[in-house]
Amino acid sequence: MAETTNGCQLDGNFKEAVCIDAGRVYDSCCDRDCLEDLRCFFLPDAQALINSALSVKLRTAEVLNVYIDVEPVNFNKGFFSCDLNFFFLLGFDVYTSPTTCPCFVKGITTYSKKVILYGSDGNVKLFSNTEDSVCKNGKNNTRQSSNNPKCVVQVVDPVPLTARIGEIRDCYENVCCLPRDICDCIGGEVVTDSQNGNPTVYASIGLFTIVQLIRNVQMLVPVYDFCIPEKTCCDSATDQPCDAFRKIKFPTDDFFPPRSLNCECKEECDQD
Repeated sequence: MAETTNGCQLDGNFKEAVCIDAGRVYDSCCDRDCLEDLRCFFLPDAQALINSALSVKLRTAEVLNVYIDVEPVNFNKGFFSCDLNFFFLLGFDVYTSPTTCPCFVKGITTYSKKVILYGSDGNVKLFSNTEDSVCKNGKNNTRQSSNNPKCVVQVVDPVPLTARIGEIRDCYENVCCLPRDICDCIGGEVVTDSQNGNPTVYASIGLFTIVQLIRNVQMLVPVYDFCIPEKTCCDSATDQPCDAFRKIKFPTDDFFPPRSLNCECKEECDQD
């Protein structure tokens, strides 16, 4: 029986060779960063709560955005420097008294990372009719695009580790101009003008990232046939609640945790 992939029957004989324009990963790297004592920034009301807090506990951590800047490395042709600016939204339980329930507040912190990867070299100028710009005379002109490779960052939400209250050691420490879209995620402008000695929160998180340099190239690939879907779309909205429940796969793994052998194998893979 012929092999089937995504509804396409592969009989071992392709029909034609087709030239496609696709993104090729020229270089990539993965990293595991333990980010310690990142200074956090809060809204005025939350900062006032921090000023009178006895302790804090880090509850949640998520990545808001990553700003990426790619520049060629002058002394090493074909290599590019990827400057990555991470913005995190952290959630804290703030304890102001030993006998009261904690208050939940959110804060923002940042982290900068630089990675040098190989992205190949190209001297051509790229033009495309899909990106148009309008000149002063009202005519549409084709816009020139950069020939730098595209940097793609894959990141999962950080692992919240710990947090503590401490005094600001350097009022300019980790202070940057937070973009408007980042501030909107927390609800307004954060306090960044604190002085040395004022209380603040230092958080530690674990971060896993994969960074790739991708460049569009023309590649010749074998084509077997058009992929025609073999199944019909189902409208689950018409199902009764119990009918939809019966279609859910039984959660066997939740009732029977993986054996220690599987865990050890996973740990060895992580270490490699």
